[in-house]
Amino acid sequence: MQEEPRNSEAESLRQRPDYEAIIVEAVRTSTAPRILAMQLDNYHAGDIADAFFRLTLPEREKLYRILKPDTLADILEYLPDDQRISFINELTLRKAATVLNRLEPDQANDLIQSLVPEKQVLLMELLDSEMRADIALIDSYDEDLIGSRMTTNFVEVPRHVTVKEAMNLLVKQAADNDNISTIYSYGQDHMYAGAVDLKDLIIARNDTPLEEILVSSYPYVYGSDQVEDVIDDLRDYNEDSIPVLGADNRILGVITTQNLLEALDQEMGEDYARLAGLTAEEDLEETLFVSLKKRLPWLLFLLGLGLIVSWVVSLFEGVVAQIPLVLAFQSLILGMSGNAGTQSLGVTIRVLMDDELTGKEKRHLVAKEVRVGCVNGLIMGLLSFVFLGLYIFAAKHQTLAQSYTISGCIALSLWLAMIVSSLTGTTIPLFFKKAGVDPAVASGPLITTVNDLCGVILYYSLVWLLLLQIPGM
Repeated sequence: MQEEPRNSEAESLRQRPDYEAIIVEAVRTSTAPRILAMQLDNYHAGDIADAFFRLTLPEREKLYRILKPDTLADILEYLPDDQRISFINELTLRKAATVLNRLEPDQANDLIQSLVPEKQVLLMELLDSEMRADIALIDSYDEDLIGSRMTTNFVEVPRHVTVKEAMNLLVKQAADNDNISTIYSYGQDHMYAGAVDLKDLIIARNDTPLEEILVSSYPYVYGSDQVEDVIDDLRDYNEDSIPVLGADNRILGVITTQNLLEALDQEMGEDYARLAGLTAEEDLEETLFVSLKKRLPWLLFLLGLGLIVSWVVSLFEGVVAQIPLVLAFQSLILGMSGNAGTQSLGVTIRVLMDDELTGKEKRHLVAKEVRVGCVNGLIMGLLSFVFLGLYIFAAKHQTLAQSYTISGCIALSLWLAMIVSSLTGTTIPLFFKKAGVDPAVASGPLITTVNDLCGVILYYSLVWLLLLQIPGM
């Protein structure tokens, strides 16, 4: 009998309250602003963010008036990107600037850049001078450089101090910079000297010189480094943050784990877009002209290659006129070779993203993909030989010998086309990498069109040779 209340209490803990509904109800029923503000202090900013856009505009405006800027900034960080923009647009300009001043400079910059140009100018004028300077620094880097992804939220101390002095400096800076898990150090001319983990700083004796626990080999990057060139190194270090240096070797900012995840996500999105034959990712907000500008150049180039493929097919009109049946199996050859080429392309680009390959490793990759294409092509060819021969014999009323002569030609063409497509799907991105071009631009559509060209030449050449030049055919 005594266990029942305890079990009931455990059950209630397992059933998480519907905080969103509670918050919405509190906003709609509370009449005293001070009491409502006190009530909301009991809830996590993430829960308030979840409930925020379930409220009507007048109800949200009530919260804008009664909540502190720090609280509003916390709520803003938990909102999805589209709701963040709505959030900022619903605030007065001064209130919006006050909230943006509480964010990381890179986050504030991203939000401001999402607004209409007129509002961008007005908000920038209302921001604190320090925030404006940080945003200007980040904006000075192109978006494909590490400097554009950094945050200026970090703590640094001189190397020639004791642990106690370093701790005092940390406490002073922590009010404005909450990224304190790693403390960076500088030496002569304010040049970067290394870093120390907060845990090591806490457990060290007060009179210990900071240099004794300083890790002088702590990794760093330069703001002018390309994101794609250093992103694998940053991921391998597995640190909470890594300093970003300027040309004078002074710390400009840091790349945090969150920055790194965002950079990885964007790089993967760009590579996916290039694999589809696009120059960059598209989004729902783009105009028709911008989308056309991204897609049209590739489509025009591929149209030119497609015309060449059609011209090559036209050269074999005499072959098709004599054996019309072979035209029905052209799509089989081209489709399977295109699939094999795209698979090899995907494997090659993934390897190139992970490693800087040596010449021996590149040769091994090419040889492996050719072997894979050879075996897959052999299997597909044998299956085609057997089943297409039966199909032609049963459905097209050819003799058994004629049926298997045609299916043998198709099978041989399929086998060779898959070998060639595996080769092109590997060598083209390797060539682009060697030439200093992003291998992801060796896109699926490009590989497919190149393989179509090779496939039709192989197929119709073999048909002409094996079916027309052999005596008795």
